[in-house]
Amino acid sequence: MDLPDHFELNPAWSEVKLRLLDTVGSSTYDVWFSSLEARSWDGSILLLQGKPGTERFMADRFGRVLERCVQAVLGCPAKVAFAGEAAALARDAITSAGADHADRILRDQPFVPRYTFDQFIIGDGNRLAHAAALAVAEHPGHTYNPLFLHAPPGLGKTHLLHAIGNYITRFDPTQTVRYTTVEAFTNNFVAALNGRALDRFKHLYREVDVLLIDDVQFLASKAKTEEEFFHTFNALYDSGRQLVLTCDRLPAQLTGIEQRLRERFQSGLVAHLSPPDRATRIAILRKRAALDEVQLPDPSVLDVIADRITDNVRSLEGALIRIVAHHSLTDHPLDAAFALSVLDDIHPRGQLPPGQEPSALLAIQNLVCDHLGVAREAVLSPSRQAEVTWARQLAITLTREFTSLSLADIGEAFGGRNHATVLHALKRVDNRVKNTEADAQLLATLRSRAGANRPDRSC
Repeated sequence: MDLPDHFELNPAWSEVKLRLLDTVGSSTYDVWFSSLEARSWDGSILLLQGKPGTERFMADRFGRVLERCVQAVLGCPAKVAFAGEAAALARDAITSAGADHADRILRDQPFVPRYTFDQFIIGDGNRLAHAAALAVAEHPGHTYNPLFLHAPPGLGKTHLLHAIGNYITRFDPTQTVRYTTVEAFTNNFVAALNGRALDRFKHLYREVDVLLIDDVQFLASKAKTEEEFFHTFNALYDSGRQLVLTCDRLPAQLTGIEQRLRERFQSGLVAHLSPPDRATRIAILRKRAALDEVQLPDPSVLDVIADRITDNVRSLEGALIRIVAHHSLTDHPLDAAFALSVLDDIHPRGQLPPGQEPSALLAIQNLVCDHLGVAREAVLSPSRQAEVTWARQLAITLTREFTSLSLADIGEAFGGRNHATVLHALKRVDNRVKNTEADAQLLATLRSRAGANRPDRSC
C-alpha cells in the first residue's frame, strides 16, 4: 500500500540512511551518502538532493541500491529521483516524440513461463552451461560475469536465459531483470533515435541488475547499434551488474564485430551447448510429453523420433507435436510405425529441410575448393588424402556457420556422411586453428570471403 503524502519523512529517511550504511560500507557512505538529503515524497517518488555536480553519477551508479533500501524501509514500490535531475527529466518528457515511441521503448519482453531450470534436461553436452546459468541466477553479478553461452540454434540457449530470469524474479523480486534479443535492442535504439528518447532507452537497458541478451551474432554490420551496445555493456559491467549473452558461435569467430567487444565477451565464462546424446534426447521428449499431458501407449515412438532427429532440441519437440497432432486428426494408432510415416513427410532422411538454399552450400564448397586447389568431386568422395580431408573439414565448418543445415543434412551434402563425421570435422578444425596460426589465418580468410555477400545493415 502506498504511504500518504504527509507521512513523517525525516525518521524514515534516517532509517534508509542506516540501511545504506550497512549496504555500501562506511567509506563509500561517507563519500557519497552522508550529505544526501530527502526533499519530498509524493506517494511514489522520493526526491533527494545531493552535492552539486554529483547527482547524475549518484543516479547512474547507486540508483538501484537507493531504491532497494527505500523500498525496504517504506514497504512499497518506491522510486527515487534527484532534485537537480528533475528539470532534465521534464524536458525529456516534453521533447519525446509522443506516447507511441515511449510505449515502444519501455515495453519489456516477458519471460516464457515454461522455460525454467526444472524443465531443462541436463546431459553431457549442456551440463556446464546449465550449472553456470544456475550459479548466475543464484548470485547475479558475483560469478561468471559476463556469461557467454554459445551453440547452434535449437539447443537451449534461450531456455537458459529465460530460466535465469524466471528464477531471479521468483526468488529475489527486488532485482531488476531484463531479457532482450539483439533485434529488439536494435529496434528500440532506432525508435529512441527517431523519437529523441535516448535517455529513456539508456535507462531501460543500463538501470537493471541483470541483462539477458539473445543472439549477439546479429550485432555484426550494425555499426551504430554495436557502439551503443558496447557502452551499455561497459556501464553494466563496470557497476558490477550481471550480463548473460547467447550466440551461435564463439566470440573469436564473430569477425563482423569489433575486437574490443569480442574481448569483453571472452572476459567471463564461455560455455558451449552440444547436441544432446540419445539418452538426453529421449529424456527431453518424455519431459515434453508429460508437460503436454500426452499419453503414449507405445513408448518406442520416442525412440523413433530420437533416432531420426539428432542435433536440435526444437526440431525434436516439434516432431513429437506433429506426430501427436496427426494422430489426433486421423485416429491412427500412436505407435512406432505411424511415427515413422509422419517423420518421413516432415523430416525425411537425406534431404534438405524445406526452405534451405543449396546455392549457399555449393558456394561454400566451391570457395574452399578453389582456394585450396582441391576438386569438389574429391571433397565429396570417400578420399582420405590429407589435403582433401582438410578441405572437406573446412567446408563443413563454414557450412555449419553460414547455413542453418542440421548436422545430418550437412553430412548428406558432403557425400552421404553421418552426423558423427561432421562433428569430428568441426572438432578437428577447432583444434587446428587453436594450435596453428597459419590454419587460424586460413579459416579467417575463408570466413571473410564466405560472409562477403551477406546483407549489410547500417544500424
